[in-house]
Amino acid sequence: MKCVKIIPSRLDGDIEIPPSKSMSHRALICAGLSRGISDIKNLMFSDDINATLNAMNALGAKEIYKEDNKVTLKGIDEFKKPKEIIDCKESGSTLRFLIPISGLIGEEITFNGRGKLIERPLETYYKIFRKQNIKYKNNDGKLPLTINGLLQPGTFKIKGNISSQFISGLMFVLPLLNEDSKIIITTELESKGYVDLTMDVLNKFGIEVENRDYKKFIIKGNQRYKSRKYKVEGDFSQAAFWIVGGLLGGNINCLNLDMSSLQGDKEILNIVKKMGGKVLIKENNIKIEPSKTKGIEIDASQCPDLVPILAVLGSLSEGVTKITNAKRLRIKESDRLNAISTELNKLGALVTELEDGLVIKGKEKLNGGVVDSWNDHRIAMALAIASIKCSKPVTIKGSEAVNKSYPHFWMDIKKLGGKIDEWSMG
Repeated sequence: MKCVKIIPSRLDGDIEIPPSKSMSHRALICAGLSRGISDIKNLMFSDDINATLNAMNALGAKEIYKEDNKVTLKGIDEFKKPKEIIDCKESGSTLRFLIPISGLIGEEITFNGRGKLIERPLETYYKIFRKQNIKYKNNDGKLPLTINGLLQPGTFKIKGNISSQFISGLMFVLPLLNEDSKIIITTELESKGYVDLTMDVLNKFGIEVENRDYKKFIIKGNQRYKSRKYKVEGDFSQAAFWIVGGLLGGNINCLNLDMSSLQGDKEILNIVKKMGGKVLIKENNIKIEPSKTKGIEIDASQCPDLVPILAVLGSLSEGVTKITNAKRLRIKESDRLNAISTELNKLGALVTELEDGLVIKGKEKLNGGVVDSWNDHRIAMALAIASIKCSKPVTIKGSEAVNKSYPHFWMDIKKLGGKIDEWSMG
């Protein structure tokens, strides 16, 4: 286990926002499903993205060339049984996006994972397997999962209040089947932004999905992915940490963001403006200035990944911040509602945990102390930003959790003037 000790200090300067993890997963999968050669630029090879790239290689995509931030990929010519178990590491996107692809192979294929991913729910897919007589076995509902059978076109009924990853997973595969399919959403669709991202990347790779008001998606069969050059845009969910960092104390300029992005986490801009944050948008850059913010009520149903860092901002804003519709955060890399409330309270915050959200009474400063990342990248990064407004140092145990999505996060903090000591605990 690694630890970092952060001496409270303001952060100032320009920061290059990492590429969108959500779009990187999608682009690599579409490139892998394309005939021909695709160039994917502006990638960050975090643990999650490496999991997807390695899985596509195992399924038959060929990695022709890879360097610091790009990969050239030759798509799968013929689907074959992988020679080894597909290790999804701790990436829910990798697992849930690729399970339907196993239905193109028709032979036994096994997925495994690590950490909390082993027990992340997959019942939505199991219902489809039972209906279509696709054989599967797991370890008492947990990974490893072995699947054997061909996915058939048809009508797929899916609840809208579970992870949108199931919907996206089907969208990657249904266009390749020999007949048309429909995905029917049986309740109000949460995380619409993620479905929009999937359809946007699919469209760029030549695949059409007809969206009927997020209640029904019509997907024609016999479509073909087209290889292409694709540049991944900056990630608003990662920018959120620096946006809040600037509001709490510092002039931070976030570079490499697309203001026309479909990312649901772009909502961070509207939320912080409502809270009184000073945010200046100029082309594809966002300049943040220290601001006195006020608590508001935040519906997190369309932007759940923002909750840990918004809890930090709420803890240091005037009045009360209430975060609602966030129950799905309990089955992320950690139980994020429990994790962020527990750890912020250790720093002296006033956070009350609800079944589906948080109530936070703001303070001018927090104390500092020793906290734990819960092996969750977003918890580690949120606690690091909270240190800006602490009166004593903050020590974060399990700081290596950031490797999941943002391996050079600690280097970027130092680049902005943060004072950090890092060490390993044996």
